[in-house]
Amino acid sequence: MKHMTEEELIAYREGVTGERVGVARHLAVCAECRAELERIEAVLAALDTLPVPNPGDDYGRRVWQQIAPHLPEKPAEWWRSWFEPKRLGALAAVAAMLVIAFLAGRITKRDHPGGDVGANREQIRERVLVVAVGEHLGRSEMMLVELSNAAPVNPAQKQVNISAEQRRAEDLLDENRLYRQTAMQEGDTALASVLDELERVLLDVAHSPEEVTPAQLEKIRQKIESQGILFKVRVVGRELEERQKAITPAPAEPNSSRESERNKA
Repeated sequence: MKHMTEEELIAYREGVTGERVGVARHLAVCAECRAELERIEAVLAALDTLPVPNPGDDYGRRVWQQIAPHLPEKPAEWWRSWFEPKRLGALAAVAAMLVIAFLAGRITKRDHPGGDVGANREQIRERVLVVAVGEHLGRSEMMLVELSNAAPVNPAQKQVNISAEQRRAEDLLDENRLYRQTAMQEGDTALASVLDELERVLLDVAHSPEEVTPAQLEKIRQKIESQGILFKVRVVGRELEERQKAITPAPAEPNSSRESERNKA
């Protein structure tokens, strides 16, 4: 009599075999295969009682590092690069500016159907840029301050982990390029110059190793201080706040007030 293989018995137990009726008939007359099936069930039942180990938060990254070198290289489509995590911040900034600019056009057409629509649209366009760049500079300042205050957890530690600041610098880098190019197109050379200096610092941080020695960290701090980029970012940020206040329009007059004035006339 031909006995069932271990693979066939496991497939029968899991219900994934197309010969289930035939296997059942064989088990009915074969004590040896029934005993083998009972052994397999006992082993699988014991495995179910074992605790599942926690792979850790970086399990996906470790697996990818192991398999990535063995995968064939494929040319990436240009549009896919924009959906990488490091570019999502810039993509969100672009989307926000486009949406607000679109709404600005709708508002100026509705509120000033016969007036100077072009002037109002330019004012709203400037306001959008000022708000977006101001928020970007605020996030950049926060990252630079945290990087300047980074220190070893204990005196015996030989390296400092700056991976969080490194990732934030990568995110800010794409946004910074967008705003610098926009400032140049708008003719705001002073703002574009500061963004250009900030971009170089962001590049240095993004290209730094995730863990640096205290000496390497001090070198990064000295470079930031020598360029005065943190001071410049703060000054420009305050200037943008003042510009935002200056170009913020006065509240629109309620329609009911306009109607009552027309009725009085």
